[in-house]
Amino acid sequence: MTNQHIVFFDIDGTLLDEEKNLPLSAKQAIQQLKDNGHEVAIATGRAPFMYKELREELGIDTYVSFNGQYVVLNGDVIYKNPLDPKSLDKMVQETNENNHPVVYMDHIDMKANVPEHDYITESISSLKIDQFPTYDPEYKNRELYQALIFCEQGEEEVYEKQFDNFDFIRWHELSTDVIPAGGSKAEGIEKIIERLNIPKERVATFGDSLNDLEMLSQYPLGVAMGNGHERAKEAAHFETNRVDEDGVKYGLKLVGLIK
Repeated sequence: MTNQHIVFFDIDGTLLDEEKNLPLSAKQAIQQLKDNGHEVAIATGRAPFMYKELREELGIDTYVSFNGQYVVLNGDVIYKNPLDPKSLDKMVQETNENNHPVVYMDHIDMKANVPEHDYITESISSLKIDQFPTYDPEYKNRELYQALIFCEQGEEEVYEKQFDNFDFIRWHELSTDVIPAGGSKAEGIEKIIERLNIPKERVATFGDSLNDLEMLSQYPLGVAMGNGHERAKEAAHFETNRVDEDGVKYGLKLVGLIK
């Protein structure tokens, strides 16, 4: 197909509504995309194990996880960018002193460095997933692609000032993602389109949040959801309806990829 595009979808607030349901119109629009010969992929801050069922439901095996740190193309891992272990150790010493619990994540599982904590329960529960982190402080002794610090808004600044080789992205009022500095969904997308030899002009991205800013701005078909953060809307080139108002379907029509 000479005009083949690839479309990357964020999950929370983009494919899934507030109740973490996939609207039927979105599912049908993605099938139409495929029928039209386009590639469909996911770009998310989530770990791969957090959206396995969604990938299976939509028939997607190309995805960017952990905000760009773990990239899979047609089922094969093509890029990994783990957190620096020494810096992570140092950061966790600081979080312990501040009574901020941490969850460690690799591509298979997530573990907490405390037996239980209300902030962990509240923020992870908001994802409405089956998995929940169990206690294993030694889990950090492996390749980890993301950590979560559980603290109130603004409290992450103490870590931002100390750890230049990490980026801190808040995703919940009680939790902040920790990823390698400079990492982004856009970086992960680059790894995929290089392999597929698809030019930037034929890349569409759909997102709604702060971790979508780079991919919404760097590709000409960046589409922000109507329910999205104001900065996401400013970064994007297009704005569609809310996720629960056929936002995916309308956005794909907006950029001319389905009728």
